[in-house]
Amino acid sequence: MIKLRVGLSFSVIGLLLSGAAQGQVPTPSNDTDRANALLKQMTTEEKIGQLNQPFYLKLPIPGVKTDPVPYEDHVRRGEVGSFLFVTDPKEINRLQKIAMTEQRLHIPILFGFDVIHGFDTEFPVPLALAASWDPATAEQAQAIAAEEAAHAGVRWSFAPMLDIARDPRWGRISEGAGEDPYLGAAMARAQVRGFQGTPENPHSFVATLKHFAGYGAAEGGRDYDAVYIPEEQMQNVYLPPFRAGVEAGAGSVMSAYMDLNDVPASGNVHLLQDILRKELDFKGFVVSDAFAVGSLVTQGFAQNGEDAALRGATAGVNMDMGSATYLEHMKALLDKGQITAAQLDDLVRPILVAKYHLGLFDHPYADATDQTHADMLAKHRQVARTAAARSAVLLRNEGNLLPLAKTTKRIAVIGPLGNSKGDMNGPWSLTAKAEDTVSVFEGIRAKLPDSHVEFAEGVQIAKEFPSSFEGFIGPKIEKPWSPEEADRQMKSALKLAGNSDVVIMSLGELSGMDFEYASRSSLRLPGKQQELLEKIQSLGKPVVLLLFTTRPLDLSWASEHIPAIMDCYFGGTEAGNAVADLLVGDAVPGGKLPVTWPRNVGQVPIYYAHTTSHKPYDSVDFTSRYWDLPTSPLYPFGYGLSYSTFSISDLHLNAKTSPLSGSITATVTVTNTGTRAADEVVQLYLHQRFGSASRPVRELKGFRRITLQPGQKQEVSFTVGREERNYWSAAKNDWVTEPSDFDVWVGNSSTATLHDSFSVVQ
Repeated sequence: MIKLRVGLSFSVIGLLLSGAAQGQVPTPSNDTDRANALLKQMTTEEKIGQLNQPFYLKLPIPGVKTDPVPYEDHVRRGEVGSFLFVTDPKEINRLQKIAMTEQRLHIPILFGFDVIHGFDTEFPVPLALAASWDPATAEQAQAIAAEEAAHAGVRWSFAPMLDIARDPRWGRISEGAGEDPYLGAAMARAQVRGFQGTPENPHSFVATLKHFAGYGAAEGGRDYDAVYIPEEQMQNVYLPPFRAGVEAGAGSVMSAYMDLNDVPASGNVHLLQDILRKELDFKGFVVSDAFAVGSLVTQGFAQNGEDAALRGATAGVNMDMGSATYLEHMKALLDKGQITAAQLDDLVRPILVAKYHLGLFDHPYADATDQTHADMLAKHRQVARTAAARSAVLLRNEGNLLPLAKTTKRIAVIGPLGNSKGDMNGPWSLTAKAEDTVSVFEGIRAKLPDSHVEFAEGVQIAKEFPSSFEGFIGPKIEKPWSPEEADRQMKSALKLAGNSDVVIMSLGELSGMDFEYASRSSLRLPGKQQELLEKIQSLGKPVVLLLFTTRPLDLSWASEHIPAIMDCYFGGTEAGNAVADLLVGDAVPGGKLPVTWPRNVGQVPIYYAHTTSHKPYDSVDFTSRYWDLPTSPLYPFGYGLSYSTFSISDLHLNAKTSPLSGSITATVTVTNTGTRAADEVVQLYLHQRFGSASRPVRELKGFRRITLQPGQKQEVSFTVGREERNYWSAAKNDWVTEPSDFDVWVGNSSTATLHDSFSVVQ
């Protein structure tokens, strides 16, 4: 891993400055003192320059100038604090050299990039890593991403995304950990540790918690649209992952685009000052999302650019990404006295502190001499392959169709994603090379060299693609087929399926459909994939459906007619090899759903942690309902099958009562009752029966992924203490821990039935 050349890691200092150390260790002052000394030497213009992050890219983004501006003079004058989208180490070193040799004060540039789930080596998308229910896998993936990015000179990632997402129509659900704040918090801590390291193994790298806050709750799942979140939901659902990320020592936070309760997040004093700075005690720096400061005018919040700069700065946005609003207007605000010199210093100081913490003043350049690029990537591919296998969720396996026998002679791989390489990398894989990625067809063919493996595309998804982002967010799509070609391709796929022993259907969405500005109004398989699937099924051949997507899709028909279904998400560089491992049993699926899977879009939003419905009648089966389908989901949160079977039994609580400040321990016995070594994710859910506010019917409060050999037993224990019972009560307008009776369930999904109860007394 990267060797840190400074005395303390950013992770350690972030923990100390954030208050996570709770006063146990004095806050180190060296880097802050150095930043203060530098501030005294800086001109007003140089200070404003540190708040400016220009785009520097050649990527087709609608509405963004795509040819690099000659920023050399800006760098020389100290008008650039950071660059976004520079990933070529030679260009990074060229720009850095200008800053370090030709700039008056030699202040290094901080290069940032969307290192979301990999850099050269792509790992499964973040939602897939959450589906592993294994924070260690997510931590390892992001550690490798940080290593590869830093190797190129990028020392700052705009990840992890911590937005809770309960509407699968929202395309950016792919970047987070799903619907649950407890799982989201666990993944937040893991990813911050992965990017920034631990006190024992620090990395010279900065993580960014985004998008602060509530961005994932956009109305109708429409990206960028307004969000309305009551304080109860903000505190109990949307903030816990951010709180965990701050406590883990994250160095930066990104403010969101959208209106939050009619106040844009990037100009929201309550959000960025009262909550982030005061309540969460965040001490790092805040960067706006792209153009968000300038967009305060567009959103009807700021009168003009000068007003937007004032509102962004007053709210506490330290760095303006892309819009140059601070660069153009901050000096006028100072001249008018609307921003004081002390306020400007407060905005600049944490940016300089971050650069000192990273060691950029002493070692500003990309260093490619530690190890060759090829050697670095070679050791990472196996890790990526394992991560992709651990993230897959087996949804259905009737008749134990999976795993396939390695002696299977004729295998048809059919579907538009069966031989796709770029799409396997998933959204936000901007630096990955498609040619380095293994497709499903390639992976199966390599795994079974003695089998006859053939591929047919069958249908295209091209017409469903939001073409304005084509090439930026995913591979460039081919020209749509003519009607004659479409008919020929469909017939070719059916013929191949009819001549095969088993059919592997590779369906889903193009990676660009699960992205920013890529919401969908439907959860159906796009294009004519459903038609293809039904025609293949009618042939009577064994069919395995592999899904490549991040949002849940409408599988109502498939869940009744296709014997084996596995959600593979977008697995990254080694997706094809990981899928092949899973298909033949060299890897055993153990992932669980991080989101509730609806039957169709009409059930959205649907999530497990809802409150109890009113019951107007005595009928025991009364519930809220639809006339035309069940209220229950197709697949519940936390659900996932295995090639083995498990029993979870003997739930034991070490006490039946606990004081308010006390805890109880719940212990179960987990047994692998099958014939294969496999993983099970043991999950604990809690329900408070009464209190100052209605509480969800159950909430995840503990989980653990374990590996058991056939017949092996293991005891698993969870502690339920004050922290697990604490919640923000709208009635009290504060955090409360209350005397009540509590239900405990332990099992392998949110529908666990193994139950006990205890009481908390005053």
